[in-house]
Amino acid sequence: MDQLLTLLGYEFVQNAIAAGAVIAIVSGVVSRFVVARNMAFAVHALSELGFTGAAGFILLRLSPVFGLLAGSAITAVFIGTLGVRARGRDVVVGVVMAFGLGLGVLFITLYKGYANQAFAILFGTITGVSRGDVLLLVGIGVFTLAALAAVYRPLTFATVDPEVAEARGVPVGALAVVFLLIMASAVAEAIQVVGVLLILTLLITPGAAAERLTPRPGAAIIWSVAIALFCVLGGILLSLVTNAPVSVFVTSLSFACYLVARFVAGPRRRELRAVRAGAGDEGRPAAITAR
Repeated sequence: MDQLLTLLGYEFVQNAIAAGAVIAIVSGVVSRFVVARNMAFAVHALSELGFTGAAGFILLRLSPVFGLLAGSAITAVFIGTLGVRARGRDVVVGVVMAFGLGLGVLFITLYKGYANQAFAILFGTITGVSRGDVLLLVGIGVFTLAALAAVYRPLTFATVDPEVAEARGVPVGALAVVFLLIMASAVAEAIQVVGVLLILTLLITPGAAAERLTPRPGAAIIWSVAIALFCVLGGILLSLVTNAPVSVFVTSLSFACYLVARFVAGPRRRELRAVRAGAGDEGRPAAITAR
């Protein structure tokens, strides 16, 4: 405990905790919609092509963080405009991701120096962020949450019932592109913690666990943020004590939270289904119920 208290006095630890809190909040909010809209594969594509953007910016001697944003944003626009419908979206994601990964390999090959920054993006470097990086992450996070708040109601409607939402005049296609851009911002932030290879941990697992705990969208977002905060901050603190990578603990805690959510929600869901089935039987004719 004394060792942990001593470490908390260092600036790099304070920066890591502040950055982790910002990233967890943004990831937790976005994760709920990622799960509800079945966009796990799109998250994978955004993260990997974000790496391509970072590699390209490193080749140009520019900031890899802005490269992450640029690569993810361009990918979001391509996926959103080419694959609005869920039915064909995975095919578009696969095509765009394959092309982007090829470009990433080309950029790394052309770079003649040591691409330490690019490889750090693969695994995450939360304990290496500076005060300036924290401020940048806060700015990106505020923009992301503000954009999500602006489209929250129509996005929720389009997520629950896209056909009815479109019939009511909701711009489902435009919302798909906007949400993908919001996802791109969240991906660029979450990569700072777990890296490209483990991005699914923060942008899928909290939302998936929250979905098991409550069917209400607002409550699910709160649960998702709480789970993300627990996993990120807990992962950082455990990493400081053990000197193991942060991503190991973040992924382990996330998986544990998902298992607990399934265990807790299992009996509750079965009870709810039984109540609904009983209510349905009461309203049916006796001849049908007896079958």
